[in-house]
Amino acid sequence: MEYLTKLQNIIDQSNNIVFFGGAGVSTESGIPDFRSQDGLYAQKYAYPPEQIVSHTFFAYRTKEFFDFYRDKMLYPAAKPNPAHIFLAKLEQAGKLKAVITQNIDGLHQAAGSKNVLELHGSVLRNYCTRCGKFYPVEYIKNSAGVPKCGCGGVIKPDVVLYEESLDGDIINAAIRAISEADALIIGGTSLVVYPAAGFINFFRGRHLVVINKSATSADKTAELVINDSIGKVFSSLKV
Repeated sequence: MEYLTKLQNIIDQSNNIVFFGGAGVSTESGIPDFRSQDGLYAQKYAYPPEQIVSHTFFAYRTKEFFDFYRDKMLYPAAKPNPAHIFLAKLEQAGKLKAVITQNIDGLHQAAGSKNVLELHGSVLRNYCTRCGKFYPVEYIKNSAGVPKCGCGGVIKPDVVLYEESLDGDIINAAIRAISEADALIIGGTSLVVYPAAGFINFFRGRHLVVINKSATSADKTAELVINDSIGKVFSSLKV
């Protein structure tokens, strides 16, 4: 296909590639997208999902938060798919300098990527809100009610909830990586979640590529737009 040849040429010609990805990268690993037609936002709960995963809800309805969180946001059995694996190989080849992800599942690291900037945190990290002790995801998954630390403190996932700010150091690193890239590949994201989606405006390089099943706000300025499965596209390329 012509678009695959063009994308392959862009990758071959570029030495400072940055990938900016969202939920569509992980749906092929069996993790649902919040905003797709059959995603979490389309399902019915006592409260809207965006309200449940807010700081206020976590603080005042903590048990109900964790009931939802365990049921709908933890997928410890998920494995990296061809998109994750291709990006890890591209980094190992020295071409990909950073993966900037809105996902919280840790699958990029599981595939072997090293420089992963997690804008919204990770379900794999959990900390006591009182003493700071670390707990793995399995502890949260296997607990009942509100997970507590030995000190009595509530354990909170290291995930950026609604009403919470992104980590400033990660923001700066992401903006720096994007501004220095000669190619930016945007994949599996609808570009509607801010401030994360706004970071792509710092790109000043030569090649802007968008790979997403639906249209995005970046399509009009992109050199190449591919409306297809990102795993399918990446599995057709060579590092």
